[in-house]
Amino acid sequence: MKIGVSLTSAYPPGDPRAGARMMIERAAAARRADLDSLVVGDHHATPGPYYQNVPIMGRLLAEWSDKPAGCLFLLPLWNPVLLAEQVGTLAAIAHGRFIVQTGLGDDEAQFLAMGASLKTRPAAFEESLAAIRRLLAGESVSATGRFTFENARVALRPAEPVEIWIGATANVAIDRAARLGDAWLASPGLIPAAAAAKNTVYRERCLAHGRVPTAIAIRRDVYVGASKDEAAETLAQVVAKGYRGFDPAALVAGDVEQVVEQFQALAEMGYTDVIVRHFTNDHAKVLASFARLGEVRRALS
Repeated sequence: MKIGVSLTSAYPPGDPRAGARMMIERAAAARRADLDSLVVGDHHATPGPYYQNVPIMGRLLAEWSDKPAGCLFLLPLWNPVLLAEQVGTLAAIAHGRFIVQTGLGDDEAQFLAMGASLKTRPAAFEESLAAIRRLLAGESVSATGRFTFENARVALRPAEPVEIWIGATANVAIDRAARLGDAWLASPGLIPAAAAAKNTVYRERCLAHGRVPTAIAIRRDVYVGASKDEAAETLAQVVAKGYRGFDPAALVAGDVEQVVEQFQALAEMGYTDVIVRHFTNDHAKVLASFARLGEVRRALS
């Protein structure tokens, strides 16, 4: 079982340097914990401050190791040529393998702000992914579908093939992930029973499409506390505020031993990677939790 981190990119209003500094310090903490991967998310036109994936990852790579790093890209919101160029540049900065996490995206306001259509996002996703793969392979690519461009090429390309991870929850989307992706990323909102069922669906669809995934990953919002009681208290505080509308059963909280047990349960379902995000934004608690995640990782290795 590998443990990676998806750093929180949204922070309260205030000094814009403060949130950036916290992300940098958290990336350094993840490295000290010897975690297995580092990624950031992708959202646009957000109501609160959100640090955009490409520039912030360029900075975070200075804190990271030679283990995999990457970004989530909501493909329907991006010009495929621009995205491929950004990936080529980030992969050149990174010391290790680059992961392109992908998703359809949602939120009509976000799509309207970016000049995209929510209704056509599945077609746009597939067209974009096909173009990006060809561009990163060095081909000259033209498109006249959801995206329009002519004779595009990307000269700065990754030194080694990038991995395409596809986030999906609905069964039709899981089938798309099995058919088109190198790996699948399960939703953080899945309670354990649903996580097990969706894992089975993905494995069945991989067999149907003759694909062998490089990873079967699940996002989990977590906190590793100094004690069982301290972790339970931190969890209760966020649940009382209706944390992201999640069922509390989808959240992982406890001391090192308890978190190890919960991650082992995910491994028994067939997951190879847990991509964590802290459900508390208390910076001191997050840094301390990262240190304990290092203990969790060592216990699982």
